[in-house]
Amino acid sequence: MFTGIITDVGKVLEVEPRGDLRARIATGYDVDGIDIGASIACDGVCLTVIALGRGPVPWFQVEISAETVSKTSIGVTGWAEGRQINLERALKVGDELGGHIVSGHVDGVAEVLSVTPEGDSTRVTLRAPDALARFVAPKGSVALNGTSLTVNEVDGRDFGVNIIPHTQEVTTWGAVSAGDAVNLEIDTLARYVARLQEWA
Repeated sequence: MFTGIITDVGKVLEVEPRGDLRARIATGYDVDGIDIGASIACDGVCLTVIALGRGPVPWFQVEISAETVSKTSIGVTGWAEGRQINLERALKVGDELGGHIVSGHVDGVAEVLSVTPEGDSTRVTLRAPDALARFVAPKGSVALNGTSLTVNEVDGRDFGVNIIPHTQEVTTWGAVSAGDAVNLEIDTLARYVARLQEWA
């Protein structure tokens, strides 16, 4: 379980096809405090740590299943060496819940349509997949590349979010551009409300 509050920006050091994919990711986290088997959200995708390295550049390694590749931006753009990705460690009991409840189970991939300066912030307009558009609501929450964001407006499949300067500085959102593929996780509450309505 995560909150959508990004705490590090990692860099992909290596991606190795081996049945599934294995990725080695450089991190600013203290790897002595990470256990093998721990969960880390990587651009919003909950992945399991299978190896750790402590050298001059600390890193952790994860395995990415074919199912995960097919449902996320990893399958759209791939994870090239040098790619920067948003990281968040799993929530611990007693941690502050600063964003919203995020599972790390990506629902689909949204497309960035436009990136527009708006004061000191940046307005990003995205298009959700058909099957997910009904779960995105004005003033509701979404996780985009693992970042907890508030939806400003919705127009059919298209929706907008505002990225404040702080978020641009401490995440990969400062480098976003039109055409980018973004991991989208809908709000858990919206998911269950929709399921309950099916039984009403």
